[in-house]
Formats: sequence, structure tokens, C-alpha cells
Amino acid sequence: MGIHGLAKLIADVAPSAIRENDIKSYFGRKVAIDASMSIYQFLIAVRHGGDMLQNEEGEATSHLVGMFYRTIRMVENGIKPVYVFDGKPPQLKSGELAKRGERRAEAERQLQQALDAGAQEEADKFSKRLVKVTKEHNDECKQLLRLMGIPYLEAPGEAEASCAALAKAGKVYAAATEDMDCLTFGSPVLMRHLTASEAKKLPIQEFHLSRVLQGLGLTQEQFVDLCILLGSDYCESIRGIGPKRAIDLIQQHKSIEEIIRKLDPSKYPVPENWLHKEAQHLFLEPDVLDVNTVELKWGEPDEEGLVQFMCGEKQFNEDRVRNGVRRLSKSRQGSTQGRLDDFFKVTGCLTSAKRKGPEPKGAAKKKPKAAAAGRPKRGK
Repeated sequence: MGIHGLAKLIADVAPSAIRENDIKSYFGRKVAIDASMSIYQFLIAVRHGGDMLQNEEGEATSHLVGMFYRTIRMVENGIKPVYVFDGKPPQLKSGELAKRGERRAEAERQLQQALDAGAQEEADKFSKRLVKVTKEHNDECKQLLRLMGIPYLEAPGEAEASCAALAKAGKVYAAATEDMDCLTFGSPVLMRHLTASEAKKLPIQEFHLSRVLQGLGLTQEQFVDLCILLGSDYCESIRGIGPKRAIDLIQQHKSIEEIIRKLDPSKYPVPENWLHKEAQHLFLEPDVLDVNTVELKWGEPDEEGLVQFMCGEKQFNEDRVRNGVRRLSKSRQGSTQGRLDDFFKVTGCLTSAKRKGPEPKGAAKKKPKAAAAGRPKRGK
């Protein structure tokens, strides 16, 4: 679910922290993608006549259509995606999961009412609320990614936390998810709408954490406290405190603990046995992959394996699958060139020296003295 109202708060208070880019801007970038969030999007968005796509056996295929074609689109634009799958949810999330179960039961009741009344639009809305990513969906997507030559990782806990860890370690440029809590987990860059349908023409939104903190005037620890006040999956929020009040309180009192001491309990009742300390720990020290052992490798697609899986087992059109594989292979061959900004980070000083052209005679003899006096030796 993410942090309630955080995207709007950042847009209102720290708009310079958000950039909008076309997908072509990310040529050569490695990006860690929240797999479960993407699969959920595909199950909801890739539909025919309002219903999820299925094969003749009644098995859902929307997630495979989305994963196959939208991953190809990324690779065609020079992006190197790595998908990260959820592990075991933290115990602190059990309350939120229970609430989701209650919401599903209510959605089922409202769906039946809409169907009985013949209100198809309402029925479509409630049927989307019943969509759930299953272990089978995840396993099928992992098999598809293996055959496509796209790496994936299995997080020990929340996928967003491990995506953030990969970005913090410099293994990838950004974490891609619709959940804003990736920023709360400390991802330097969060990308939204990367796996959205091309037909929607949504620009990719980039949230830069350093600018978010600067714009809000907060440290990372204070930002975590703000997100807890806004409402997260890990603990209840304080009734009566909305986004504007939350940012005012954090900026004034600097921490949740100090806010609790100063709040009027009759006006802002703090939930009994409030687990804000446990939520702080989960955001600041989450259970994540050991990023030092992660090696990301993108391989060639297995065309015959993909045809066997997608067409033989899932009844996709063979010509379309083979055409997709050709697009994937062609894009891989053309994406070996690095980004120019990465090139200049490594060789910028040599490049600027070369740009000046050859030194006039005599200058080369004087230069070592100046270098020795004014610059450290190379390697220091």
C-alpha cells in the first residue's frame, strides 16, 4: 500500500525533488523493479472486455503478457531491468494483511451486488479489488524471466527494501515501484510508472531522496517518523493528523517521541500499544539481500524454451512470441554501449586534457613541476 499521501506531500512541499522523463532517458541504466507490484499492475491492466486474460484451461495469463512485452519495451530502450520478488512479510505487517482480507470480503459482497444489479462498470471496479498476486503467478514470471535472460532476485523480506538496498549500494541506478515507501527504506532514487502501459503515455516520475529531505528540511530518521505519522503498512496512524499537520509536527518537534509528549491526547489520541518504534526499526534496518554478494547478469533469450513455455504450455501465439524474442535479441546487441555520463565519471580528467590538443614545445618539460607542486600523485 505504501505511505498514504506521501507523493502529493512531496509534490506540494518539495516539487524540485521530482523529475519527469521519457523512457528513452534511461538508456544504459540498471533498475531494480518491485516484481510483485508489477505483476499486480499487469493483472489489473492487461485485460480483454474487462476480464483478466486466460488460456483455454482458464489459467490467468495477464501477468505473463505484461511481464513479457513491458520487459521487452524496457530492454529496447536500453534499460537493464532486474526484478526483485517479495520474501516473507514482517510480523508487524500482519495487522495490515488482516485488514486487506476484510477489504477483500467487502469487495466480494459489493461485486455480487453490482452483478445482480447489472452494473458492469461497478462490477469491474470491485473485481479489480479482488486481484491478488499468488505464488503461482510469481513462479511463472520467474520462469519467464529466466528464459528471457533477465535476472531476478528473491528478497528475504519486503521487495521494496531490497530494491532500495541495491540502489544505495550503487548496484542499480534506481528502485522502480509504485510504493512510495521505497524512499522510506532509503532508495536514493525512486522511479514510478516504469512498468505502466505504453498506451497510457505516463511520463516516468523520478523522486530524488536527497532533494526530498532538503525540501522538507528533515533528516532520514525524521523522514521515517513523518512516514509513520502519514500511515504505513506497519502501524496505525494517529487519528486527526493529516499530511499538513504531520509535517508541521515533525519540523517543530523533530521526532515522534517528542510529538507524543507534546500532543493533547483528548484531541489527538495515540493508539494503544502503538508500534511506532518497531516500525522505525523496520524502515531503518530492514531485512534485505546481502548486496555485496549480488552479481547481476543479463543473458541471451532462450527462444525455443520461450516458445515451449509461452505457446506449448500457455497457448500464446507462436509468431508473436518469436517476434518478441527477435526484438529482445536485437535490443541486447545494441545496448552494449555505456552511458556517456558514466564514461565521463571515470575518464573526465583525461578527456578534458585531451580536448586542449597537443602542448606547444617546451610546455611539457615545465608541466611536471606544476603537477608535483599543486596536485597529488595519481592514485591518491
